[in-house]
Amino acid sequence: MPDTDKANRHFRSAEEDREIMRKVPQTPQTCSSAYCLAFDDTQFLLRDELRPVRLQLELMKAQIIFDEEHVDSTVVIFGGARIPAPDAEPVRTENPALIKSLKEKSHFYEEARRFARMVSQYSLDHGGRDWIICSGGGPGVMEAANRGAHDVGAKSIGLNIVLPHEQAPNSYVTPALSLQFHYFAIRKMQFLMRAKALTVFPGGFGTLDETFETLTLIQTGRVAPMPVLLFGERFWRRIIDFDALAEEGTICPDDLKLFSFVETADEGWRKIRQFYGL
Repeated sequence: MPDTDKANRHFRSAEEDREIMRKVPQTPQTCSSAYCLAFDDTQFLLRDELRPVRLQLELMKAQIIFDEEHVDSTVVIFGGARIPAPDAEPVRTENPALIKSLKEKSHFYEEARRFARMVSQYSLDHGGRDWIICSGGGPGVMEAANRGAHDVGAKSIGLNIVLPHEQAPNSYVTPALSLQFHYFAIRKMQFLMRAKALTVFPGGFGTLDETFETLTLIQTGRVAPMPVLLFGERFWRRIIDFDALAEEGTICPDDLKLFSFVETADEGWRKIRQFYGL
């Protein structure tokens, strides 16, 4: 981004000094890593001692991008990377039961897409700075979320994380809002810092992790209450016995009110509108 305050500077910018450094004579002294400017020294920035700085940079980069792209609030959509679009090729596995199970969940892809489309249209109708769809940026339900926004010409966010088997961001994420993270903790913060609602479709460990962290933060008052919608009650009740947690006394019965089960995009969007009085 252009430095609009450059005319008022008393000192050269970091970028200008970096260009000067690239033109210095090559000597044993200037070729030493010690001579490299700290902010331009990748090996220095990757040192273990610099981890606090990298955490700060990762937090600040996303913050600055969201401010520059006029993202004031979001609706977060979590869900499994393995849930296919209805017309997608079957999942690569030798287990026919798994293929069948995932294929039967393809309707969640369509519901996520419909939900994102509805929210995004509302966002566009009200200035396009609020209610912006935010997903993990990958395939499956995440792709459906960004695709729904793309259907109506709205921007959407994809927050990827570096993994050994990482896929590229899905093609429906707005390029200027396609972010990559090293630290899970910072990525989780960015999911929630502007969130007005959390919608969760069937998924695996990552989906469960992010969902329960959100519920914990709301339960403990660290995050303001917001709609937390679990799509597919049959799936969720089979995977997690929420009532048993209350019966065992490990959560309060009122904690069961921190989330709601929904089945369709219309039902989910209606609950959010009711919560905020839209």
